[in-house]
Amino acid sequence: MSATAETDDKIRCEACPIRCRIAEGRTGACDRYANFDGVLTRVDPLVLLEQQGPDGAVVPFEAKEWQGDLVTSAAQITGIGAGTTYPDYKPAPFIVASERDGVDVVTVVTEGIFSYCGVKVKIDTDRHVGAEKATIRTTDGADVGHVTTAEYGSQMLALGGVNHLTGQGRKNGVATCQLMLDLCSGRAVELEIEGGSSLVIQAGEAPIVDGELEHRMRVGCGSATIGMFAQRWSGLVDDVVVLDDHITGVMSEHQAGAVLGVPPSGIKLRGRKSTPGRYFEVSEPGSGWGGTRLSDPLEALGPFDPRTATPGQTLLMTSTTGDHVAYFVLDEALRPVEHEVPTELLRSVELIQENCEPAIASVLFMAGAGGSLRAGATSNPVKLTRSIRETLTKVTCGGAPVYVWPGGGITIMVDVTRMPANAFGSVPTPALVAPIEFTMAVSDYEALGGHTGAIRQLDQVLAETTLGGRWVGGTEVEPAGGQP
Repeated sequence: MSATAETDDKIRCEACPIRCRIAEGRTGACDRYANFDGVLTRVDPLVLLEQQGPDGAVVPFEAKEWQGDLVTSAAQITGIGAGTTYPDYKPAPFIVASERDGVDVVTVVTEGIFSYCGVKVKIDTDRHVGAEKATIRTTDGADVGHVTTAEYGSQMLALGGVNHLTGQGRKNGVATCQLMLDLCSGRAVELEIEGGSSLVIQAGEAPIVDGELEHRMRVGCGSATIGMFAQRWSGLVDDVVVLDDHITGVMSEHQAGAVLGVPPSGIKLRGRKSTPGRYFEVSEPGSGWGGTRLSDPLEALGPFDPRTATPGQTLLMTSTTGDHVAYFVLDEALRPVEHEVPTELLRSVELIQENCEPAIASVLFMAGAGGSLRAGATSNPVKLTRSIRETLTKVTCGGAPVYVWPGGGITIMVDVTRMPANAFGSVPTPALVAPIEFTMAVSDYEALGGHTGAIRQLDQVLAETTLGGRWVGGTEVEPAGGQP
């Protein structure tokens, strides 16, 4: 990486558009380059991975000093610690030739500086955390994103993005960048949703909503829960209601009840009936039963129909996670009176809980890889995009597989817990620094106009003194979801 000498014993780093002036013994803004005896030196070691075991799990290469021995074809060079050429036209820091499964391949390795990036967060909870489009803020009040559409058993958040990074003032941009860096690095962050909940989010860990640790992701909506467990309830109870903020299920009206021959119970639910046994808008969303606002499930019921209901009739009410359960018997006036839940029915609720997966927070880094990042791979950038579309080029981030969105450009999404620890950095632009690798056959690299003159063999790269001859890690990757 080039550097320019300055008159005051500082050197100018040309690694990124910040162009830091670095004093002797100090690092630049990214903490990745330093001035050692007037020489610009990369501080972070280059990270290599290898596949181990029958499942092909990717782990850091064996921790040892490299002795110059032949590197196996299973070794994979990553962009972590590679540096960057952004925003210049120079070839990527490392364009490395190796052999994979008998095929000569080239891996183009760089650390991208992503101003156009964000984080998508999936929170496994039935609880209502905030209205769609509600603003999400840090505890210091910075606007960092918004609530998006709720998905099956999860609440979704959109954080970061170029508008928050560069379009709302420097202070807000720096706070947004730090939030994304913390999330992508596996650190816990505190967030507040306007008009909604407070959250503590950490990749791969259970979310904390309004001070309460989430334990389970719901097994399904109320209707789906009826469909899955109606057979367990048939013959033990006259009717079952599974409360859910979105779709509440009623066994006696549900198709599952019809298949089992469950007779009508005369029950009446508040809300809007969809198909038989499925009700919408039984309650406003909240932190009560099944993601509703209800702490008393009977608020969801209207009077029982005296033409059908009979005294002594039984009713089980539960939530989609089994965290709430109550059992009622109709009295002479057809009013539900709460009783202790029979053991057989408790076992069925425990089965619901058993079928709920642990609640976690998932963090996906999403970015657009464009601009001069592509120029580091080829002199004709659009050919790299087309090569990826044609699946001739594989994209990874720190060795982890990515999802490439359809349509124009190279828009990627990656689960940060699948990346090695400390894979992300930042620059004061503000922007995130993230590793990215493009791997393809040598012939395909030549066809897309790649910088073939910059290709080096993997052994040659490792032998260079600028790498420090260091391997990284031990027998397992410390995931980004763990402690940094």
